[in-house]
Amino acid sequence: MQPIIYGIPNCDSVRKAKTWLNNQQIDYCFVDVRKTPPTKDQLACWLAAIGAKLLVNKRSTTWKNLSADERYEAEQGDTLAVLLDNPTLIKRPVLEHRGTTTVGFNADTYSERFNSQ
Repeated sequence: MQPIIYGIPNCDSVRKAKTWLNNQQIDYCFVDVRKTPPTKDQLACWLAAIGAKLLVNKRSTTWKNLSADERYEAEQGDTLAVLLDNPTLIKRPVLEHRGTTTVGFNADTYSERFNSQ
């Protein structure tokens, strides 16, 4: 099964991940979270695998535009509900590959993930 990259097309980290995969000639599927937001179950799996601390992008414009109550909820309350309402708050890219989930792009990490196939 080919890897799936979740993100938004104009994100620098997503572009770097896609470029890396293309350079390695690895076929992948790209899902734009604005057009096709992750499901509740999918987000729950990501939160279980990665944790809210890594999955919530506090450097994003979306985070900056949240109210204080929404920020508190994202950090201490129902993170899942906040991410469902604000899919661009998810740190990018999210990579699903061979039963594991990774967030962010790091060339060394991607090399380890794909060279160990």
